[in-house]
Amino acid sequence: MSIFVHPSPVAAADSDADQITPAIDGDLQWYAVWTRSRHEQVVCEQLLHKHIETFLPTVTRWSRWKDRKKKIDWPLFPGYCFARFDPRERLPVLKCSGVVTIISSQGGEPAAIPEPEIHAIRQLVLSDLAFDPCPLIREGMMVEVIHGPLKGVVGRLLRKSDKARLVLSVDLIGQAVSVDVDAADVRAY
Repeated sequence: MSIFVHPSPVAAADSDADQITPAIDGDLQWYAVWTRSRHEQVVCEQLLHKHIETFLPTVTRWSRWKDRKKKIDWPLFPGYCFARFDPRERLPVLKCSGVVTIISSQGGEPAAIPEPEIHAIRQLVLSDLAFDPCPLIREGMMVEVIHGPLKGVVGRLLRKSDKARLVLSVDLIGQAVSVDVDAADVRAY
């Protein structure tokens, strides 16, 4: 498991129009950059060239071909990398080859990611703990069981901890039954 973090170097004055104007670190926030499929590293390298701090958490997995196996670092969140910049100067980010857009709020402004969330992901990736990406599932969401004797069953998630409380209902008669399943055996439906 590895991490690609590119610190923002002190930028010398440059006439390149794509350079980002240095800002006080307190002004800079993290943003999610949506990339084309398998372009995360390319986008990070371009942003680094433009003196923009990037963060691309990765997970090491075995990749298999016909003739060999090899450990490869894959993005933890496929299709996304993170960049720290002034949102008023987002054009250099958007001009990078492979960038689809910057994840934005409903008003169209880039949506900042809280620093503690980035710090938590960074701390996890740098640790020796085993981890895998998983979908964000909240109580009340419809989920599907993907393993075990209830594979394929769809229900509403009532509670989630190490065990998930799943509610199966017959809406027409207004009745339901609940069952505990392993939380790792459900995914968003």
